[in-house]
Amino acid sequence: MDYSTILSTLAEPSRLQIVELLRKGPLTVGEIADHIHIRQPQASKHLRVLHEAGMVEFDAEANCRIYKLRSEPFKALDLWLKEYRDIWEEKFDNLDRYLEDLQKREKKENEN
Repeated sequence: MDYSTILSTLAEPSRLQIVELLRKGPLTVGEIADHIHIRQPQASKHLRVLHEAGMVEFDAEANCRIYKLRSEPFKALDLWLKEYRDIWEEKFDNLDRYLEDLQKREKKENEN
């Protein structure tokens, strides 16, 4: 999975809004356009970019498409971000230990 494609796709505010909408469930192009206050051709363009990035899929019913999120890209992105969360958690754990040691030393100094 190409993380830079996912991130650059989501960097566009309208596409991010579309993803946020689709988290709640599938929607048609018209419903998406209405919710984020853009014209239907603009919504279709953003959905095409999201589809090409592998982030959404659609079912065709009669003459409309119903879009929904694909979970795979978001799971891959979550795994990638987990590495960074682990680094920060380790840093916070080290900070906690340092502060506890500092408090213990101050307490000992105050007792003497």
